[in-house]
Amino acid sequence: MELDTLKDLYVEELKDLYSAEKQLIKALPKMAKAANDKQLAEAFRTHLRQTAEHAKRLEQICEELGVSPRGKKCVGMEGLIEEGSDLIKENPDPDVLDAGLISAAQHVEHYEMAGYGTVRTYARQLGFEEQADLLQQTLDEEGETDHLLTRLAESGINVAAEV
Repeated sequence: MELDTLKDLYVEELKDLYSAEKQLIKALPKMAKAANDKQLAEAFRTHLRQTAEHAKRLEQICEELGVSPRGKKCVGMEGLIEEGSDLIKENPDPDVLDAGLISAAQHVEHYEMAGYGTVRTYARQLGFEEQADLLQQTLDEEGETDHLLTRLAESGINVAAEV
């Protein structure tokens, strides 16, 4: 795809986010299974359901634009997921694993927030206000997940990993 206009870049970024979400849908069940803390495992399962909705929103936006959401691989997300997988394979102390899983998940959330913030801004610039609202909804949910992970880390998981 040639990137000659902001709309071209918008579509390209939407496809990248779609790939990221689809990869995350495969990774989150593994993270939930690896988590030792029940609240952390549940947070991953909850975010899996949200992530499926995020992908559906991207499909809806792409349909409105008359493009397929497929066709691009998000190598950034691939790398972030690989880091989380490597952590699990190292078989660390269970409390340390949970702290590391939170770290990996927060890297993912911040990556997604950067992407969604960008495409939301593009949508507004291009006059796609309803799409911008959908993207803002996803951005808000990604932020809420990030805050939940911080609360879980600070309320006990990081403390348990310290000793």
